[in-house]
Amino acid sequence: MKVYTKTGDKGTTGLLTGERIDKDSLRVEAYGIVDEINSALGLARVWCCKNDNKDIIYSVQKMLMMVMADLASVNKESYYITEAHVKQLEQYIDALDAKLPPLKEFIIPGGSAGAAALDLARTTARRGERQAIKLSKQEDVNEQVLIALNRLSDLCFMLSRAELAQNQ
Repeated sequence: MKVYTKTGDKGTTGLLTGERIDKDSLRVEAYGIVDEINSALGLARVWCCKNDNKDIIYSVQKMLMMVMADLASVNKESYYITEAHVKQLEQYIDALDAKLPPLKEFIIPGGSAGAAALDLARTTARRGERQAIKLSKQEDVNEQVLIALNRLSDLCFMLSRAELAQNQ
């Protein structure tokens, strides 16, 4: 099987559930941004110093594949992302928060390659959340996807802080 199919040459793409839609639709834009988040996290995983952070990032990357599947589907009776996924993100955030000193000032992005990549993932997650919210105003979107994207930006922030603490 070839990588190129030529089915998208006229500006449409196929959803996971079989429908064909325009490539510039809100839905395609939403899951495209989640793909960007996943790539930014892949970069962060390579550059992070802490193995615990790398493990968390890898777990989140796998979850983001399910987020994209939910966003690339219409008229589904069930979704991939559930409250359990959101709870897992919250557990990661809480565990990191318990290990870090209280935040007393704004953090300028950068400081280390891993932290900078996580900052990029955080801002991309915020953009992805905004796009998914925009989509949800016009079409059905799994509510847990919206919540997960919100928690993801928080998690990226905490992972970035943990990377910076590693380098001090």
